[in-house]
Amino acid sequence: MNLLVINGPNINFLGIREKSVYGTKDYNGLLEMIAKKGEETGCRIEVFQSNHEGAIIDRIQDSYFDETEGIIINPGAYTHYSYAIRDALASITVPKVEIHISDITKREEFRKVSVTAPVCDKQIYGHGLDGYLEAIDFCLLEKTVEK
Repeated sequence: MNLLVINGPNINFLGIREKSVYGTKDYNGLLEMIAKKGEETGCRIEVFQSNHEGAIIDRIQDSYFDETEGIIINPGAYTHYSYAIRDALASITVPKVEIHISDITKREEFRKVSVTAPVCDKQIYGHGLDGYLEAIDFCLLEKTVEK
């Protein structure tokens, strides 16, 4: 299975930013965790990170053409206001999971609203970095159910 993990703004600063919220594992630790899960499950997992909205939209659109079979996205702050990312996700029909490291329902009011979740098949939040692994498992399950 070919999966695409997209990380939005500031996710590359894991282990640097707000450690009490996002933990102490750095971004490379997250990449290693995802790579290991890919090896264990036989998935090809590409990870893409950008702090730029247009680059994220371009990558989502490219996934339509490159045999991506599932998208896991942590849109970061774009979760709450990027209708452009929402529309790009709505254009893609593979399983999509929105992921958040922290529990967005227990944070600031603006973080409780996601404009991207309604066009995703699942939303995972508050499970730390393990949420990425849960999202991969969800995509694998969806692929199995599809067959």
